[in-house]
Amino acid sequence: MTTRHPSVPPASRRQFLTWSAGALTATGLATAGCSAPESSSGAEKAADASPSATKLTQIGLDYPFTQIPLYSTLVKLSTAAAKKHDVKLLTTSDASNPDTQASNLNTWVTQKTQAIVSFPMVFEATESIARAALDAGLIWVTYGGTLESQSADIRFSFRESGTLLGESAAKWANEELGGKGKIAFLVDNTIELGRERTKGMIDAFTKLAPGVDVVAQEQAIDPDTGLSKSNALLAKHPDLNIILGITDAAAYGGFKALQQAGRKKDDRKTFVGGQDGSAPSLLAIKQGTFYRASSALAPLDIANAIVDVPLAVAAGKADPSIDVPVKLLGRGDSAEIDALLAQNG
Repeated sequence: MTTRHPSVPPASRRQFLTWSAGALTATGLATAGCSAPESSSGAEKAADASPSATKLTQIGLDYPFTQIPLYSTLVKLSTAAAKKHDVKLLTTSDASNPDTQASNLNTWVTQKTQAIVSFPMVFEATESIARAALDAGLIWVTYGGTLESQSADIRFSFRESGTLLGESAAKWANEELGGKGKIAFLVDNTIELGRERTKGMIDAFTKLAPGVDVVAQEQAIDPDTGLSKSNALLAKHPDLNIILGITDAAAYGGFKALQQAGRKKDDRKTFVGGQDGSAPSLLAIKQGTFYRASSALAPLDIANAIVDVPLAVAAGKADPSIDVPVKLLGRGDSAEIDALLAQNG
């Protein structure tokens, strides 16, 4: 069983973009590559890493959920960020299939791709691949969680993200519904990111709005699944008031399902919210629909991390991991929404 380590103290709050700035933060990191020395754990490998004479010229981004709107944005922005450091960004095409992901990652290890940034679909199964990468002298950065065998990780304030969304929805329910109504959660309990976001979202909402009935917790991370699961829920609960999603992609599926069921876009008794800050959801918030909130991440923050964290490992930085900050955005945050929409391009 994989041992989970606590996240590294969030360096991102002093290192990455402010919400109003639209420019990439200069890191000044050296771009020399490194071979991780053999040791008993990924954490020890990262601590002992030192630069070698080999320049880091390639970073592999393995993001399996290509159906999520954020994917294309991340590839575009990360490619541009890598180019600034004379680094080539490689990508996989996993089609949300764990077996395909494992095969692609094993190929990169065999090919000795210098640095791999991977969002594992099955963390326990990816552990042995990460170990093989480190044993081969490669840099391994875990995206969206933590492995025992890794050089560093990129996290997204998982619990805080869910908590912010749950608190916002609960406040609205108490003010607009008198603390009564029905809510459904679109969740993910398969990976660390999903479990933490789910717990934060559900715990915060049910604590602050205990009179609202929880009618379902359904697994959904993408728009199509969010749509189909929400359609089924609405068949049983046509008076459903609130849908909260583990991702904006899933929540947007719920948003469309409610509209297809006849709910007006600006219905006063309906609240949909999600997490990530995907462009369609941000647009819906800005337009004053019942899609009311998103726990949003700045795409440029994530793109920077995808490039800067491997470079930090290569440079021998003591704490190369990053916890990307999250911020709740709603109707009153038009300027910040515009800034994020511009990043989504």
